[in-house]
Amino acid sequence: MEAQQGEVAMLADLADPGYKFELSSAVPSIGLPKATLKFPLGEISLEEREDEEVKRLFSINGILKAPLSNGICTAQYKDEDLKLRYCYKDEELSFIPSISLPSNALSFAFKRRFGPSDKLSYWYNFDSNYWSTVYKHTVGKDFKFKTGYDSEARLGWASLWVGDECGKAKTAPMKMKVQFMLQVPQDDIQSSLFMFRVKKRWDI
Repeated sequence: MEAQQGEVAMLADLADPGYKFELSSAVPSIGLPKATLKFPLGEISLEEREDEEVKRLFSINGILKAPLSNGICTAQYKDEDLKLRYCYKDEELSFIPSISLPSNALSFAFKRRFGPSDKLSYWYNFDSNYWSTVYKHTVGKDFKFKTGYDSEARLGWASLWVGDECGKAKTAPMKMKVQFMLQVPQDDIQSSLFMFRVKKRWDI
């Protein structure tokens, strides 16, 4: 049993090594503990939540994953919303269509790698006709240039990272990460913004 960040959890391995059962509760406890069954293809959880009309309400959340035609099919159920997602991925191409039920919201993402340093991503929502695209170019792990466009915000942008974007300042050259970013609104180019961010580590 372990306690961390206001939560207590107990994890039990079942007879099959691929199955685990977990009970977790916030500290201090405000209701019954959350029960989660984990198995090789996903997990299902049952938890109690508050509701304005019903004082005590139980909700079931879960996720299932299975291989299908050289890809992974995922079904995720949460808050009475079911999201179906298929992900095909190889060394150069990724194609990810998804649909949410009962809203029937359909979207897809497309990613194409042109080499070890260049990658293009595209996302489209069929319901709203909104789309976005991002092009990324890297030089080693310490320089990354990205540019893109978001049709919903009607905004074009470009950014340059000096230092690993996802890494820590401790491992960056001179223990410093810098980001420069330019945002250009499509409807008002004169309102363009130039921003920068610096993260520096000093060892004292």
